[in-house]
Amino acid sequence: MRGQEWGGHNELSGVVHGPSVQAAVVHGDVHIRTGETAEQQLPWQLPPAVRLTDRTAEVERLERHRALAAQRAHSALATVSGLGGVGKTALALAWLHGLRPDFPGGQLYADLCAQAPTGPVDPAQVLGSFLRGLGVPPQQVPDGVADRSALYRSLTADRRIVVLLDDAATAAQVRPLLPGGSNVTLVTSRRRMSGLALEGGYQVHLEPLAPEAAVELLAATLADDRVATQPDDARALVGLCAGLPLAVRVAGARLAARPQRRITTMVRALTAERGRLDALAIDGDHGVRAALDLSYQGLPAEAARLYRLLGVHPGTEFGGGAAGAVLGAVGDGSGGDSGSGDARADPGELLDVLHDANLLIDVGEDRYRFHDLVRLHAMGKAAEDESAAERAAVFRRIADHYLATATRAERAVDPRHPLRERSYGPGPVVTEDFGDGTRAALDWLERELPNLMAVIRRARTTGDLDVSWQLADALGPYFLRRKHYDAWHTSHAEGLAAARELGDGPAECRMLTSGGQGELGRGDTARALEMFEEAARLFEAASDELGYARTSNYRGLAHQRAGQLEEAAELFEWAAVELPRCGDLRAGGLARLNAADVEFARGRLSRAADGADEARTTLLAVDDSYNAARAATLLGRIRLGDGRPDEAERWLSGALAVLREVAAHYETARALDALGEVAELRGQRELAQGHYREALDLYVGVNRPGPAEGVRERLRRLDEGGTASGPGDRG
Repeated sequence: MRGQEWGGHNELSGVVHGPSVQAAVVHGDVHIRTGETAEQQLPWQLPPAVRLTDRTAEVERLERHRALAAQRAHSALATVSGLGGVGKTALALAWLHGLRPDFPGGQLYADLCAQAPTGPVDPAQVLGSFLRGLGVPPQQVPDGVADRSALYRSLTADRRIVVLLDDAATAAQVRPLLPGGSNVTLVTSRRRMSGLALEGGYQVHLEPLAPEAAVELLAATLADDRVATQPDDARALVGLCAGLPLAVRVAGARLAARPQRRITTMVRALTAERGRLDALAIDGDHGVRAALDLSYQGLPAEAARLYRLLGVHPGTEFGGGAAGAVLGAVGDGSGGDSGSGDARADPGELLDVLHDANLLIDVGEDRYRFHDLVRLHAMGKAAEDESAAERAAVFRRIADHYLATATRAERAVDPRHPLRERSYGPGPVVTEDFGDGTRAALDWLERELPNLMAVIRRARTTGDLDVSWQLADALGPYFLRRKHYDAWHTSHAEGLAAARELGDGPAECRMLTSGGQGELGRGDTARALEMFEEAARLFEAASDELGYARTSNYRGLAHQRAGQLEEAAELFEWAAVELPRCGDLRAGGLARLNAADVEFARGRLSRAADGADEARTTLLAVDDSYNAARAATLLGRIRLGDGRPDEAERWLSGALAVLREVAAHYETARALDALGEVAELRGQRELAQGHYREALDLYVGVNRPGPAEGVRERLRRLDEGGTASGPGDRG
């Protein structure tokens, strides 16, 4: 698809000639590695291993099961069950990290979130992430659990990998996530996964630590001589913790922060707390809950407030910016007033306090998450100690934090994306400083995408409907660059529903047009055209001539993708005239560029050249260097087509410099592809091969199988000693 125009933005590109694969995509990082295919890319997703105390017998049982499966050339599937806080994940990580030398094909990890307030993770989402980690280009990730699972099994059939499925809810959730081949899968769950018996699941039930081992863990946590000098009190303390490693670490962390305090003091406090919980008849995990209550009571006031209010956060990871928003800090999230009227508190320092108390898990890069039991405890404390109004205000500050920062990133990625003024709550609005430039903005959006999606979904249920559609809108330029079609589809469906509930016609149109572009990208041309036409009707009913003209460009793109070039050409030509008349010169230039691309595809080189040159002039006049470079690429391809390689090289080289600077990988690949043809026509074999190889890497990275296969064929021809068949032979 060529010349994607988004309310004045043009990004998705490339006419598809011949068969191609278009499909949905999932959340997760985009990995583009030079020379690497899907078969070669290696994912190393396991979290870092943590200290493991006295689980030798369990590790040996798991290892025997694996060895037996290997002897039979079978996959090894094992499940580890047990109470929350008993150390299931610690055991899993210790064992699986030790297998890395024998499984060089990679490590896959997914938190299945059985205990999450929002419910367990959909297996389709996990499969999408796994496929992406295995190097599958986003547009080649199929829709639906069955197709994704089949591709996943195929890709893992000949690999040597390990898979950790953490905190599973049911066997049904797990089954689609089992890899192919003779690989190792470990599942952790509060439940015994007897339902996986048919798949050969080997069950290990993890009991709490024996007293001696629990005392050893306490001694390691304290890192002083108190356990050695107060052995009876130490045994009493770990007994009150029920031998659960999480409870021992939490209680130990509180003692470690008070080196002069005797263990017996903690024993008395924990005894009283356990008695209170027993009296309330709370089921299970008494040791952990009692330890958490005591740790919470011992926190400084601002740290305790941050702890309970983080329970309102809808995502699973957070950093200093989100913590600042939770507290109502003024500034960029690195410090400032707490908003509570108390002493000033630095959010980063308070996160350190919570981490030191073993209440947060450090996941790297100054980011943290809760153990699921701790998150539930924090949520409970928020419900106990904060009013419903305050909890709602906290969520709105969190939502505004992500909305404001995503809007700043939106401007960095595409300064020309038409921006409707955002609406925020009473504040303060804390915006995170992610650095400068397009790449920094894209990296922040990539990292925070799960949180952004969680906010969009939660906002619909809390009545913050403006957040839902505005945040989806802010993600538009990011989706155009990174092609996360699953998230694009979901976010704009939520945003569209929110806009309709609000009765906000302009917002509804934005969701239809931007969401339609996502449908076009994921291959649902019919749905995309339906959405564009619905937006056109709304614009026409509102007498919005500019909006209506923009939808003509969108509709043209849908017809172009469907191979209906005559219809596309008519719509582009009309939009190229009407958009400038309505005051949008840039969108008019983009429509002219789209029309020129259609003319080129139809073999009308002279008309295509005139249109591309006119578009380039207009786009330069409105300071849109990126799309002007795209027009220059088209001019270079046209000059190749009419046998003028010297002119083609000048156009293409100038375009390439601009496209590299803005990390426009697909357009960069197109320019390199054409430059490869220029070099091939001149007999510069090595230069042509270099251009083609770089173009191939980029095509694969941005999920363009059709152009990638064309480049592979040209490279094969060159390797066999062939030459170009003629200028512009690709059209």
